[in-house]
Amino acid sequence: MSERTPDTDLPYDGDLRRNTPLALKLKDRIRAEGPVTIAEYMRACLCDPEHGYYVKQQGIGAQGDFVTAPEISQIFGELIGLWSAVVWQQMGMPQRFNLVELGPGRGTMLQDALRATKIVPGFLDAATLILVDVAPTDRLADVFAAHLPRTRVHHLHNVGGIPGDIPTILVGNEFLDTCPVQQYVVQPDRVVIRAIGLDSNDRLDFVTRPCGDQNDTADVFAANPGLRDADCYEAQDLSVLHKLRMHRTAPWTALFLDYGHYDPQRGEDHQAVGETFQAVRNHKYEHPLTSPGEADLTCQVDFNDVKRWLEHNLSHDVPPVVVDGPITQAEFLGALGIMERASRLMTANPKIAHEIELAVARLMAVTGMGNRFKVIGARSPSLPRLPGF
Repeated sequence: MSERTPDTDLPYDGDLRRNTPLALKLKDRIRAEGPVTIAEYMRACLCDPEHGYYVKQQGIGAQGDFVTAPEISQIFGELIGLWSAVVWQQMGMPQRFNLVELGPGRGTMLQDALRATKIVPGFLDAATLILVDVAPTDRLADVFAAHLPRTRVHHLHNVGGIPGDIPTILVGNEFLDTCPVQQYVVQPDRVVIRAIGLDSNDRLDFVTRPCGDQNDTADVFAANPGLRDADCYEAQDLSVLHKLRMHRTAPWTALFLDYGHYDPQRGEDHQAVGETFQAVRNHKYEHPLTSPGEADLTCQVDFNDVKRWLEHNLSHDVPPVVVDGPITQAEFLGALGIMERASRLMTANPKIAHEIELAVARLMAVTGMGNRFKVIGARSPSLPRLPGF
């Protein structure tokens, strides 16, 4: 995660592809049912109940496969905590509210966030933590014991269980990039789906298969006259955003931070050309088909699509929201006072001042995380503009 950037020029690695337990399971499925889409492959690699990457292991940290912003600097989580406290105050300081994190990992961000909010009277007394993760997170109840009773720390496997009748503040840092992505390849007179099948040596390999409706193909060409033969474009399954909005009767907000792209001039139906599907293992890129279930799979988030999913009213069960952003991470953290907080922390800890400075610079770098990462917020229409935007 953190500073991962897509690398579509990785060499073919057929001889390196490993028969992991999940690879064998996928091969059996492909033999029985035919090629699987990239979205289906990604979903299996991350969430398979037996062999899924997020189900069976903890990939975050120096000993894992990648590092996220909360692991780089405690200031990141502290600012998210204080951001949440200000939003709670904007809500009228409800005596009961849910603080939700999607994909909490090791709980680093929330630990820093909760520690920072101790200075806000009433916030922790009113908060109930909800941790949404496909992996077991019961162990995190002990992590948060210094801040909240265990009875106010809950684990859910999906967002559908988040109560809609209680004020809610939701944060997802590097969550959207794990939403399954599908790739489409342009051919002279049609668009086809990129999928994963087996090559002549019984190894996983990319193949294509037809789209189900040629009218959809015609619509794509009509909306994107610049598409050329062999162009590839991606579409994420962001239905989780629809599910988050369903049946909400109490005020709520959501904050998402992730690496991706946003073009405010892009038309609603216009496709961003390019492929960003990628794998990271042991802090290095590898081909996405090399180690199924044992490498982290992600893609760059298209924030044009995120904004569209948040704004569109798809049914009467989905109350409208107001969207703030997207803006860059550097803009967001700068508006929250990261430099001022870093200065105070460096003064209080002169022996590690240089490390603090380097960590903040990494989060804010224009050529790195500062610009690559975008931030978007959503809120009930009754609430004011969210802090930082």
